[in-house]
Amino acid sequence: MEPVIEAIDLGKCYQRRGVGAPTLMSRLAHMGKSTVHEPFWALRNVNFSIPRGTTVGVVGPNGSGKSSMLGLAAGTIHPTEGRIITRGRISSLLELGAGFHPDLSGRENVFLNAAVLGIPREDIARRMDAIVEFAGLKDFIDTPVKHYSSGMYVRLGFAVAVEMNPDILLIDEVLAVGDVAFQMKCFDRLNEFKKQGKTILLVTHDLVAVEQFCNEVKLIHEGSLVAEGAPADVVMEYLKRYMTRIGQLNVEEHGTRDVEFTQVALLDENGKEGTSFETGKALVVDIRYRAKKRIEKPVFGYSIKTGNGFFIYGTNTQLMKVDIDAVEGEGSFQLRIEPLSLMAGKYFLSLSAHSWDHETQYHRLEDWYPFAVTSPSADLGVFQLPTKWTLPRPD
Repeated sequence: MEPVIEAIDLGKCYQRRGVGAPTLMSRLAHMGKSTVHEPFWALRNVNFSIPRGTTVGVVGPNGSGKSSMLGLAAGTIHPTEGRIITRGRISSLLELGAGFHPDLSGRENVFLNAAVLGIPREDIARRMDAIVEFAGLKDFIDTPVKHYSSGMYVRLGFAVAVEMNPDILLIDEVLAVGDVAFQMKCFDRLNEFKKQGKTILLVTHDLVAVEQFCNEVKLIHEGSLVAEGAPADVVMEYLKRYMTRIGQLNVEEHGTRDVEFTQVALLDENGKEGTSFETGKALVVDIRYRAKKRIEKPVFGYSIKTGNGFFIYGTNTQLMKVDIDAVEGEGSFQLRIEPLSLMAGKYFLSLSAHSWDHETQYHRLEDWYPFAVTSPSADLGVFQLPTKWTLPRPD
């Protein structure tokens, strides 16, 4: 199948102004002198292909090049090297207020956007009521947009983008500006687009939404495409790279490997692999191991830390009086945490295998498995504690 978005050796370089002239006097001293500009590659040597009908998430830390990728796909910026090919009508929502003229009303800006995309005025006139209703701006559509709040900008921008009936929809992080009700409304519309076989490219920091909504994910790090594939795999890779880079975790592996973990999968209560789990339900860790020789009375353990590296819980088979006579060769077992009492947030799971006397560490994977927890509750904290209230009554 011919791809609808294709990047070939794609690169974008900006000229970053050199350091100097921090004060008025030093600026005067530099007048008439040439300013040094340093090249900064926001993206370089990027190659990818996106088939029609795919919903792709783009993740990465701030400054990694995600927005430049979307700008290149939208044609709002041009590549320094390589090329990007798109096939089909594109509609985009890349930054707050982009494409809106501040002195024009919301209605006038809708017609202006349509004209830029080559959509006949009569076509957009037929869709105007739907745009206004979706955006919830009936009382403000004839007000100049310079008086709009950031949320109103987003609502109108998204309504226009989806009503243009594009083949390809490009969305940057701007949806995070809207309130929760509007975000849910947006994702309902995006799901309709998915069913219609349209292609969506979404930049976001919402890793839970990425895993639940996207078919595949691309990880951009320091201008390079460093990982792409199944959402669960790429989200896990992102968490490992990013949390380690900012020094909040101590991702490491050590041990004799007489017993080693060969494959680990995080599953929900239905056996579906992922990195996002719900408070009150189950987190199942499916573990395969290999013992190079017969090991008597091994101990398997796990621990969990919060996203900022705070240790919150740990136990092992010895402490829980689950005695294992011996292991030899290949085998498997499961760790089941049910109900999962953690509140919404990001967490890291560590696994260990050691001797009964704690003298020998066979295999330890420290902070190796990141996962997220979602919760329908608005309660605060790290753990959900079983709580009951009695109604007040007079003595």
